[in-house]
Amino acid sequence: MSTGTGALRPSRTRLRLLALLLFLVAPVCAEYLTAYDPEVTGQPAALIGGLVIIGPLYGAPAVLIRELAARTGMHWTGILAMAGAFGVVQAGVVDQSLFAQHYPGYAWWGEVAARTLIPPLGVSGAFALNFLLGHVIWSISAPVALVEALDRRPGRQPWLGRVGLVVLGVLWALASVLVWSDIRGAGSDQASAAQIAAALALAATLVAVAFTFGRRRLPAPTEGRVPRPAAVLGLVLVAAAGYQAIPSTWLGVALGAAIVLVAGLVVTRWSRSASWGPRHAAAVAGAAVVARALVGFQSVASTDPRPSGGYAQNTVLLVMALALVVAAMRAERPTAVLDPTRYREPHDPENQSPSENGGRRST
Repeated sequence: MSTGTGALRPSRTRLRLLALLLFLVAPVCAEYLTAYDPEVTGQPAALIGGLVIIGPLYGAPAVLIRELAARTGMHWTGILAMAGAFGVVQAGVVDQSLFAQHYPGYAWWGEVAARTLIPPLGVSGAFALNFLLGHVIWSISAPVALVEALDRRPGRQPWLGRVGLVVLGVLWALASVLVWSDIRGAGSDQASAAQIAAALALAATLVAVAFTFGRRRLPAPTEGRVPRPAAVLGLVLVAAAGYQAIPSTWLGVALGAAIVLVAGLVVTRWSRSASWGPRHAAAVAGAAVVARALVGFQSVASTDPRPSGGYAQNTVLLVMALALVVAAMRAERPTAVLDPTRYREPHDPENQSPSENGGRRST
């Protein structure tokens, strides 16, 4: 049904600017907020120049995943699964950090990896949690939620045409090959054929999840109340900050997994309410981004020698992150009309048609 309002039909330029913003926000959240690399920390020219590579490496897949979700009707289950697939490919195949016991430029890598090493897999538990969740939350999902909140239209609708998608795909492929080649040339540990095959199999499984469960009809929204967006931001910020503070030990892995599990269950429960909206999603994403930005100050303080301009970089990025979070949480978006094909009533075997149950009655 047509709305008849021009506000719901932004220009192509605005939609492309939203895609460009996501293209830039994703790599900043993925790499620069934590200020972990002393070679570029505090150096504006190096940071801006680095976007030539990490923009396509992180920004392109973030936009592609978001556009895929818009075109196929994926909800957040699908986006998170696709983000997981990207994370596995990035850490397991492209830079192969998931399997490396030594990494160029990081003298501490081997010692930290050994604390939670799983010898049969050649994987550090702490690194696996950090890298994979890092990509799911900070490389893809949080940037998508924040930038999407700035879209003036209801629901999730495409931003780019086919040409834009092809260009992004080519840029991502080129950046990935360049990083893969650079890591190999720098002498990093190389993943075995079996490890790469396992990573690709896991990524393919997550893609299958995205296209099945990620597009499955959601339960009908409930009437339950949820905290206001500002309260959601505060509560999730506490959880995100706690996750950032966990040590690289098996105890830290257990604590980190518990924090993510509990926070995920709570947010999922909130999101099933009819009161939940884009501002709440932006609050969850904003809390994650702000917590990550605060980590940058600790990274600079613990680096020896301390990078000149590191705190200035942290401050600028934190202010920019806060500005984006505030803009996303204050953005005015019309309420989307519920699409009955995307929602289902709470499970009732007596009222479920055979076609809704795969041709079988529930037992």
